Amino acid sequence: MLPVTTADLHEPLPGAGPAPSAERGVVVALRLPWLYLVSRRAPAALGLLAGLAALLWTALHWHWAIAGGPAAREFISLTIETAAAAVIAVTTYGPFGEPERATGRWLPYLRLGTAMALTAIAYGALAAGATGGLLLTGTVGLLRNLAGITGIGLLSAAVAGGAFGWTGPFAYLVLTEVALTGNPTTPWVWAARPPHDLGGALCAALVFAAGTAAITLCGARDSGRHSTLE
Repeated sequence: MLPVTTADLHEPLPGAGPAPSAERGVVVALRLPWLYLVSRRAPAALGLLAGLAALLWTALHWHWAIAGGPAAREFISLTIETAAAAVIAVTTYGPFGEPERATGRWLPYLRLGTAMALTAIAYGALAAGATGGLLLTGTVGLLRNLAGITGIGLLSAAVAGGAFGWTGPFAYLVLTEVALTGNPTTPWVWAARPPHDLGGALCAALVFAAGTAAITLCGARDSGRHSTLE
């Protein structure tokens, strides 16, 4: 029997080599964002955003609520934009709570990246859906409305929890419905103002910035509920 030494145990088998560190690093780097996106149901959110874009195209192409005049048609498109913002807000909900917060140093970057990416994808999808007909607010108004209402949804998620992030956007929709019947003077009701209104655009941008900052730094409020159960 041949003697076996400690040095022999550390020698690699013939023809076998260590896995390339660069490939292993890429796999590890991609695995974390993918797991985060899956835990936030981002793939399902993409499907919903695509469905909303198709709904917007159909509504514009077939002139839904044309008997109600421009205000009625604008409210339908605004409702679809609000639904897209609500979808983005709900994706902030995570099932793991405090353990994820304590162990994930990349968590703020993942929150920010997901919110920004989904908002950009939602805008692109809805802009494509707007090609089905005449969108009264245009793509500029679409961007303003979507960004501002998404900011409201992210703030709602930070305050009330990701599962309830949809409440803020739809509460704002009700407020805007009332404003559409009159002549709003405050730029904070930006969705009821002309597409190129500077004050409305600034207010929407401020709300979106506040929402992304809140969800990036604090996350959705769900973690507190989970921590009390452990």
